[in-house]
Amino acid sequence: MRVVVALGGNALLKRGEPMTAEVQRANVHLAAQALAPIAREHQLVISHGNGPQVGLLALQGAAYKPDEAYPLDVLGAETEGGIGYMIEQELGNLLPQDVPFATLLTMVEVDPQDPGFENPTKFVGPVYDRQEADQLQADKGWVFKQDGDKWRRVVPSPLPKRIFEIRPVKWLLERDTIVICAGGGGIPTMYETRGTERKLVGVEAVIDKDFCSELLARELGADLFVMLTDAPAVYLDWGEATQREIRRATPASLADIPFAAGSMGPKVKAACQFAENTGKRAAIGALGDLQHIIAGKAGTTISVEGDGMDCEN
Repeated sequence: MRVVVALGGNALLKRGEPMTAEVQRANVHLAAQALAPIAREHQLVISHGNGPQVGLLALQGAAYKPDEAYPLDVLGAETEGGIGYMIEQELGNLLPQDVPFATLLTMVEVDPQDPGFENPTKFVGPVYDRQEADQLQADKGWVFKQDGDKWRRVVPSPLPKRIFEIRPVKWLLERDTIVICAGGGGIPTMYETRGTERKLVGVEAVIDKDFCSELLARELGADLFVMLTDAPAVYLDWGEATQREIRRATPASLADIPFAAGSMGPKVKAACQFAENTGKRAAIGALGDLQHIIAGKAGTTISVEGDGMDCEN
């Protein structure tokens, strides 16, 4: 079975943790322990988040020479390499030495007319108090929105149109390689027309990891698409006395339910897109439950098969 697993940001850096290499490696090690049994039994493709890492690199660059700070597309490429290296090493230490790995820098095309450019919504980087956020907005022109009781920078989040490296990913899978790609939603790029020249350029944006991972899973013909987060499942009435865990659902049964735009909403939408477009399963759940999620015994499974929605209290 071909499985695409999208690691949530919590698999690399939990909220409130220091953004050090040691902390990230410890979290990647935990992720590798969950992924290794899957890699032994199935073809595995891994994508991952990178928001805190990109934010940290941006801050480091600005502290050195603010006017020469690297753009987000270049920082995204740097984090794909660094995070992929850690995943390869930690997962490789748990698998036979002859298992091949490859981390691919993954360019993803977006539409320059995408409405996401008009309303920045994607959180990136660390949290700030209101005074710090206001100062950075004045100094750098960044846009901030509230995230819990703190503030974070937001950037445009256009939808992915095309994954440029999809053919190399397929070639590697045909040779039983574990592939790490589309990190952070991929490197955002678009075509610009300059005179008579059509040129591919980077974009100061962040593509949603879940939407890009869904496109990846669909184009690879994945049998299962799994999004791992810090919640054990998708819930109805989250945080209320009537809270219920959704165990199984069809896309139609979820269509009119308002899930949080900044957290579970994109995951549910991506899962529904995958199920509707392929007729196969998508699932959402916690990293530690990955084996049970794949077996359909944990998390939330979304499929066109069945009727309606099954919930547990």
